[in-house]
Amino acid sequence: MATRPALHITGDDAADRVLSEDPFALLVGMMLDQQYPMEHAFRGPAKVLDRFGTLEPARIAAADPEEFAALCAEPPAVHRFPGSMAARLQDLARLVEQEYDGHAERLWTEASSGRDLLRRVMALPGFGKQKAQIFVALLAKQLGVRPEGWEAAVGDYAVEGYRSVADVVDPTSLQKVRDHKKQQKAAAKAAAKGAAPAG
Repeated sequence: MATRPALHITGDDAADRVLSEDPFALLVGMMLDQQYPMEHAFRGPAKVLDRFGTLEPARIAAADPEEFAALCAEPPAVHRFPGSMAARLQDLARLVEQEYDGHAERLWTEASSGRDLLRRVMALPGFGKQKAQIFVALLAKQLGVRPEGWEAAVGDYAVEGYRSVADVVDPTSLQKVRDHKKQQKAAAKAAAKGAAPAG
C-alpha cells in the first residue's frame, strides 16, 4: 500500500499521524472544523481514537448514542458542542459505512471529476458548499487528489495562499491562515455594521 503524505495541521504529532494514516479521521477533522479553532477540530479524531479505541465507521455508527456523546464530551472535549457533534459524527460514520462500505477514501478515489467530488462531499452531514470546497482543496493540495476540474469546483481555495486548512503545512502557515480568518471576520463585522440601519 502506498504511504500517504504526512499532514501537519494540528501542531500535535500524534494527532497529525492519525489524520495522515486514516482517511476517515481526516473527514471527521474537517467536519469538526466549525465554530471551533481549526487545529483543535483536527485533533478531535485522535481523541475519539484514544477513548473509543477505533475510528472504524461501522463501530462508531453502531455505538450507543448517549455513551458516545459522553465520550466526546470528556475533557478535553472533541468540540465546544460535543453532544451535537457526536451525533453528527455518528451520522457521518453511518453514511460512509452505507455508501462507501466503510472506506472514506472511496469518496475521492471514485470521483469522476472535481464537480462530482464536490457533490459527494456536500452530501455528507455537516458539509455545506464552502466546507466541501475547502476539503476538496485540502485533498488536492496536500494529498495530490486532483480530479479534472477540481480548481473550478473549489474556486479561490485552489489559489496559492493562506485561506484555509488546505494551506496549513506547518506552524507558520497555521498562523497565517489564522490571521487571514481573523481579518475576514473583522471585515465581515465592519460590513455588517456599515449595513445596519440607522436609529
